[in-house]
Amino acid sequence: MKGIKVKEEQDVQIDLDITSYIPDTYIEDSSQKIDIYQKIALCRTEEDIANVIDEIIDRFGNLPDELNNLIEVARIKNMCKKANVLKISEKKNRVTGSQNVVFYFDKDKFDPNIITTLLKKYGTKIKFSTGIEPYITLLLKNVTEKELLEEIKQFLNETNGDGAVLSQK
Repeated sequence: MKGIKVKEEQDVQIDLDITSYIPDTYIEDSSQKIDIYQKIALCRTEEDIANVIDEIIDRFGNLPDELNNLIEVARIKNMCKKANVLKISEKKNRVTGSQNVVFYFDKDKFDPNIITTLLKKYGTKIKFSTGIEPYITLLLKNVTEKELLEEIKQFLNETNGDGAVLSQK
């Protein structure tokens, strides 16, 4: 079609060491399981996520932790798109027990001024590079899967809270 510009959806990679899947003991039928995976993958808004959660609970009962983690990852992907984050990667330090979560930003939309805001909140808990591929590393110590997901969501809220990370380009 001419004259209609289609906005290409940003693909977000999430590489976290968490348990996130639909257990066989929760949904035994593979076609139902695939259907739920697809519905989660198609969520674009918080309302979409809430609707999928309601449907799952109505059909199968309370969410197991693994499925709840999967839904949180879908929520984080949506938050990443708003914050111009292309990838989140977790790196564990086996010696110190700490976890580093690296947020890789879209270089064309990254506003380095966000670093000032983040330094005020996180201080020495973050490290950053504004080079060719801008990224910010959040340093965490011995957090559970649930705490890890919450820390990531909080960080993404900070980067997008007042729109500071969004460039006007």
